[in-house]
Amino acid sequence: VQLQASGGGVVQPGGSLRLTCVGSGDTLYDYSIGWYRQVPGKEREGVACVNSNGGSIYLKDSVKGRFHVFRDNNKNTAYLEMNDLKPEDTAVYFCGARKVEWDMSHFCGDYRHPRAWGQGTLVTVSS
Repeated sequence: VQLQASGGGVVQPGGSLRLTCVGSGDTLYDYSIGWYRQVPGKEREGVACVNSNGGSIYLKDSVKGRFHVFRDNNKNTAYLEMNDLKPEDTAVYFCGARKVEWDMSHFCGDYRHPRAWGQGTLVTVSS
């Protein structure tokens, strides 16, 4: 499967963005999908993950109550809705996928778990 991530941009603190991850070459129906982010000099970290049918999600503690991860398998697409953005959310965001049904905290817990990656999309939160 190939993934295409989009939706990043520059936003003021408190603002919102929606990231989109579109799959091609295979249906995402059997894939768990995660959103990971990376800043220079740091390891890529899992932010939000959703299982194949959307029934199980994981959110990193620092984004709970602000971010929402969901998917539309009919559109072969996953989303990361980000609200109340903070400067510390500034990063390159990647979507990753793997044809597994793991506990989502485990899937999100290591950036090496996805087998397919989209290109990154830069999110900058700044006043």
